[in-house]
Amino acid sequence: MNKSLLIAGMALLLAACAGPTVTRIQTLDESADAPYGDILVVSLFQSFDTRRFFEEEIVKQLQDRGVNAVASTSLIPVTTPLSRDSVLAAVDEANADGILVTQLVNSSTTARFRNQRPESTYNFRPTYYYNVWSVEYTEYVEPKGLEAQHDLTMATEIFSASTKEPVWTIETQSRLKRDINQQFSGTSVADEAKAIANAMSRDGLLDR
Repeated sequence: MNKSLLIAGMALLLAACAGPTVTRIQTLDESADAPYGDILVVSLFQSFDTRRFFEEEIVKQLQDRGVNAVASTSLIPVTTPLSRDSVLAAVDEANADGILVTQLVNSSTTARFRNQRPESTYNFRPTYYYNVWSVEYTEYVEPKGLEAQHDLTMATEIFSASTKEPVWTIETQSRLKRDINQQFSGTSVADEAKAIANAMSRDGLLDR
């Protein structure tokens, strides 16, 4: 994951409000061994803290739906590289029948500079002439401010623990905005996790 994607992903975690748009990429095949009652949750970010934060939100959503979900960061130490072997070891430890893997796959950013609102002062003084006033006007203009919009795409896959093959895939599109005052609005990690869990529930992946 390159630096821009990581920054965008971190920004997503700090934002709030609007939910993501969900697109089904791979629908659940009838031959899959779903539904799953024990799910290992894995997120692929460079930052361990980001992984843990994201995984814990998804685990919370799945547990609220009656599923036994476990975050990989609770089983794989921060000093252990995230790899196929370490994930499979966590699958065995959690006795999971399904593996949920989420990662940031695309990010695009548009930005523009805007003039910030100027402040001004007026000084009025009378003159020696009837009904004539002296006016001094001073305007203080701040440097231009930057507005930015980040469009993010997350991919979420469910793997069968027995076959190690993906059985279901979705993409979620989210939008994050930063206004001229550096205030954020857009999708929160809780919204992202809720959208993923809702899609899993609707598509029959959860054994409740």
